[in-house]
Amino acid sequence: MLDRTPELIAFDLDGTLVDSSPDLAAAVDAMLGRLGLPPAGESRVKGWIGNGVDMLVKRALTGEMWPQGEPARFAEALPMFMDLYEANVCNRSRLFPGVAEGLKLLKAAGFRLACVTNKHSRFTRPLLDRLGVLHDMDFVGCGDQFEKHKPDPYPLLKTAEFFAVEPSRGLMVGDSANDVKAARAAGFMVVCVPYGYHGGNGVECLGPDAVVSSLTELPALLKKAA
Repeated sequence: MLDRTPELIAFDLDGTLVDSSPDLAAAVDAMLGRLGLPPAGESRVKGWIGNGVDMLVKRALTGEMWPQGEPARFAEALPMFMDLYEANVCNRSRLFPGVAEGLKLLKAAGFRLACVTNKHSRFTRPLLDRLGVLHDMDFVGCGDQFEKHKPDPYPLLKTAEFFAVEPSRGLMVGDSANDVKAARAAGFMVVCVPYGYHGGNGVECLGPDAVVSSLTELPALLKKAA
């Protein structure tokens, strides 16, 4: 449980706010097809999401979770993927159930909200806008804005700095080990959702302060911490 009320709530994007795997998988498979390679499929791509676009493309080219170095044809594949995904960023991507309602409840309660993601800004802002929640965010921090990416604490620390909030009064809401590791290293509290892209293991094993099945449960959880 949370032992204090946050002054800032930072949300991960893919797997926490948005189910983006259908459009990411479609772009990956279109890229692979243009390169004359077999498709990966949505199930595999879902397991590759979370470490930024460069790593996603490397995983697609090699089939490995942690490929070493730069794979063959990476320089050709990366811009190809980015153009394909940018043109189709919100064909089948959807907010997870309870996200829109939860964000509105939190905004109404006076919380400052941010989206902190490893995703590139050319995808993040259009996606949030198309899904109708960009206006709920007081700050959007993307992978191309930060020198380091989650699980490094740097993006969360810079977000806290933007709001002039002590990291100990920040809350990270995410779905993966990256989010938990970044939060712990930054001194943030951390809450996980169980429905995202966490590799099939229960998020409880990641050691968050709490787990909520929907963002609509967050206001009540935060009220208890007050």
